[in-house]
Amino acid sequence: MPRNRHTAAFALITVAALSLTACGSGGPAASPAAGAKAAGKGKVPVTDVVSSVRKDEAAAKLLPGKVRDSGTLSLASSIGAPPGAFYLEDGKTLAGADIDFADAVAKKLGLKLKREVASFEAILPALGSGKYDLGTGNFGVTDERRRTIDFVTYINDGQGFAVRDDSELKKVTDLSQLCGLTVGTGAGTTFEATLEENKHVCADAGEKPYEVRTYADQAAVWISLQQGRSDVLMSTINGLRYAVSQQEGLRFLNEFKRLDVGFAFKKGTPLAPAFQAAVNSLKKDGTYDRILKKWGTGESAIESSRISPPEIR
Repeated sequence: MPRNRHTAAFALITVAALSLTACGSGGPAASPAAGAKAAGKGKVPVTDVVSSVRKDEAAAKLLPGKVRDSGTLSLASSIGAPPGAFYLEDGKTLAGADIDFADAVAKKLGLKLKREVASFEAILPALGSGKYDLGTGNFGVTDERRRTIDFVTYINDGQGFAVRDDSELKKVTDLSQLCGLTVGTGAGTTFEATLEENKHVCADAGEKPYEVRTYADQAAVWISLQQGRSDVLMSTINGLRYAVSQQEGLRFLNEFKRLDVGFAFKKGTPLAPAFQAAVNSLKKDGTYDRILKKWGTGESAIESSRISPPEIR
């Protein structure tokens, strides 16, 4: 289904889902942004925090000569839900913190981005093949990913949980607390990997294992919770907090694990030093904080950008 049809469909589905119990299979939909407006819970931030950014000559000099000469880079963007990256109601315009950070860094480096929307799970392999120069999609920096991908960090986010208001879950500090439940999450994510790798905790405790249900569309994850096909969601801390603030009957449970998040590149990229310098330049001139303030993610601030740091344990 085309993205603009997705958006219109989700606006209708969300209103129904908020007022009904589980009563059907539902279908994939667009990001919660459209549903949030339909439910009357808030407006998407529209503050312009990018146009005033000026080129940082010192950072730009760190770019490879052929990149400076061409003045362009190909960027693959995973589009999911606020506050990361999502479509506005017109189904065409992109918004979100990931969009602002990428555009601001490009301005610091004097570059134009050729942005192409791609699925989350397809981006990292495509970087390795050279199809794109870089990718964004709230990619958490893990030791497993660092083996084949280079990262330049720009925020700190991580893993968390959300449930319906009628859930008996209070806080998940150990995955054994999920035994016997159905957990919804995004396909190809660190959440899916964490859940699959730790399924043994239920057997170790003599409990019924939890079931993992994955969805390629982020909004479909939320629909699964609203309609009772999932008991709990595991997703990004920032995404969960934003979504529950926009939808009735849902609540953020707790943070589970923090992760650095970065621009993703092919291993061994010569672009990393320039991007690191550009992010730090955004911090210095105040643009960085303005982006975080716009999207309500001040708790995700990092002290300085790093290149492929070890996974936070």
